Amino acid sequence: MITSRVDVVIVGGGSAGCVLANRLSAEPNCKVMVLEAGRPDSLWDVLIHMPAALPLPLGSRFYDWRYESEPEAHMASRRIAHARGKVLGGSSSINGMIFQRGNARDYDGWAQQPGLENWSYAHCLPYFKRMESCPNGDERYRGRDGPLVLEPGDADGPLFDAFFEAVLEAGHEITSDVNGPLQEGFGRFDRNISNGRRWSAARAYLHPVKARDNLEVRCRALTTKILFEGRRAVGVEYIRRGKCERVYADEVICAGGAINSPQLLQMSGVGPALLLHELGIPVVQDLPGVGENLQDHLEVYLQHACAKPVSMAPNLRWRWRPWVGLQWLAGRGPGMSNHFEAGGFVRSNPDVEYPNLMIHFLPLAVRYDGSTATPGHGYQMHIGPMLSDARGNVRIRSADPRDPPRLRFDYLSTERDRREWVEAIHCAREIFGQPAFRELDLGEISPGPRVETDEQILDWVARDGETALHPSCSCSMGVGPLSVVDPDSFRVHGVEGLRVVDASVMPNITNANIYAPIMMIAERAADAILGREPLTPEHPEQLDSLFEMVSHGNRG
Repeated sequence: MITSRVDVVIVGGGSAGCVLANRLSAEPNCKVMVLEAGRPDSLWDVLIHMPAALPLPLGSRFYDWRYESEPEAHMASRRIAHARGKVLGGSSSINGMIFQRGNARDYDGWAQQPGLENWSYAHCLPYFKRMESCPNGDERYRGRDGPLVLEPGDADGPLFDAFFEAVLEAGHEITSDVNGPLQEGFGRFDRNISNGRRWSAARAYLHPVKARDNLEVRCRALTTKILFEGRRAVGVEYIRRGKCERVYADEVICAGGAINSPQLLQMSGVGPALLLHELGIPVVQDLPGVGENLQDHLEVYLQHACAKPVSMAPNLRWRWRPWVGLQWLAGRGPGMSNHFEAGGFVRSNPDVEYPNLMIHFLPLAVRYDGSTATPGHGYQMHIGPMLSDARGNVRIRSADPRDPPRLRFDYLSTERDRREWVEAIHCAREIFGQPAFRELDLGEISPGPRVETDEQILDWVARDGETALHPSCSCSMGVGPLSVVDPDSFRVHGVEGLRVVDASVMPNITNANIYAPIMMIAERAADAILGREPLTPEHPEQLDSLFEMVSHGNRG
């Protein structure tokens, strides 16, 4: 068997893994190896790097692990498809390129939990700033020279003009920066795009440092288990080119995400003892929280036919795609955009403390798989509750890493979740029903006018809802009985030499896309692993007054 030795082995070359590889290998005496089960993100791969091509890798066996949930009891027993990146950069190489930090109250909510006092927004803000290069926004909140390049959406044209006018007519606000001092309201979205090309975690963090002598990245390397001596992790075993290999390390870091990290821990004997005994896996550490607390965002598309030829629909036709590609290679044209250029955050009812609904507006009517709802022009809104109290789990079927784990999200399982879904659809319809859309609107395509009552709305959501692809929280940090990871060191409770750094350590999901929080968490973890003092918390002078304003009625 081929063996090697490093200081740190990172299992997963996705969003968090790329950050860790960059920051840890900046120490010349720290030898780092990254094991990524997927393919390299080759520079010639147009489907990854062209923003407008984002629907094409989804569902492809070359780019996507193509997970499915178990039949969801409250979703008409449907299996919900869950795309996860099967490529260097992980899901940041196939996602929608939307950069949202979430609300400051999300992190202050984390800090109210035992052991998480140092996870307030003030503690997280300096790490958000360190990682991003944002050309706009208040410098007290936004970073200017980080590795992660952000580009605001243009949000130009008749449909975007109508959208912004409609939200004002519906009583909402326009905010200059949803990632800045005030999230609530509508505006242009930050995107992980630079000069019309996807700016994935691999491109931002990994490629600039891949030539370092102390960093090695191995793709198509499927990790099969963590190696232990007693309760200490000493390395991992993996399959590469059909052969079993081992790498020994002082530190093993799981960075595979909210599905693969709990899967690897359970396969390696760290997890619920009862489950492990049933599968004949020797128990290294009984941790019942491994795989529990799984959270996600569910969303639907409200789609309308458009009365004027002003949408992006023609660019989706197959006969135009070669021309779109040629324009993109020349640095122009519709291929430069992910089309998620604008949207906002609102409250589903006046009693909600801060926005619990996220809205994306698109100047076309299309699904994630690229299928269209109308042969002509259209537009749509993505909407869904962001702070659902539904909880699921990840549980392995066997000790075989090629056997996908069982995923249960339990969507629509709680009274609050169902109530917020009804409120969300009413909110979306109220915006689309404003006078600003009157000359553009040819009628609602989906769900359509026959879906009116609360029961009909919930039935439609159950039949048509899709994941927003934000699985998280399945190895949550904390000190409680179901916590898995220490919130300061990221070490797995009860064992040595093993850490988890990815979306799975979030204690609760944020009210927006989770890519930005994952990157922030990885930045913080890198400092902890290197033994550095955390960055000093930052309290922009307007923060307290803004929180007070948001809490006492600026509810749009």
